[in-house]
Amino acid sequence: MMNKRVEEAINEQINAELYSAYIYASMAAYFQAEGLPGFANWMRVQFEEEQFHAFKFFDWICERGGRVLLKAIEGPQTVWKDAVDVFETTLNHERHVTSLINNLMSIAIEEKDYASVNFLQWYVNEQVEEEANATKILDELRMVYGNGHGMLMLDRELGARVFTPPAAAAE
Repeated sequence: MMNKRVEEAINEQINAELYSAYIYASMAAYFQAEGLPGFANWMRVQFEEEQFHAFKFFDWICERGGRVLLKAIEGPQTVWKDAVDVFETTLNHERHVTSLINNLMSIAIEEKDYASVNFLQWYVNEQVEEEANATKILDELRMVYGNGHGMLMLDRELGARVFTPPAAAAE
């Protein structure tokens, strides 16, 4: 049986993950409108990853005998100044999600829910990767911004990204 405090916190995290998907969909729409289909593709893949994260939490609650309670998802930002602004928002958002995951881990530890501690370790590692990816692209954008050739090259690179569920999740 799942600890109730952990269950409530994970239900909140499901909402946060679905909001993350929603903001990345909004960013994809922004990039599409700006004529940057590769950037839009990268954000669509982020959207898929966040949905995957939400349903990984969803399945965890169900597996542990808990109850998933979905809440309304807040409307996302829809306008940015430029691509740098979008990726600054992305990095700040991922840092916020990292703090949410860290808080979840703290709750699981306090409640001595060691199965959830083990489960949450995947998310701790995932957030390191998420922040690193956003930082890398933001750094590259800052190097090439204003250079049409550089933006075209980066747009093509980001257009090649595809969503591949982690191998452990496929089992």
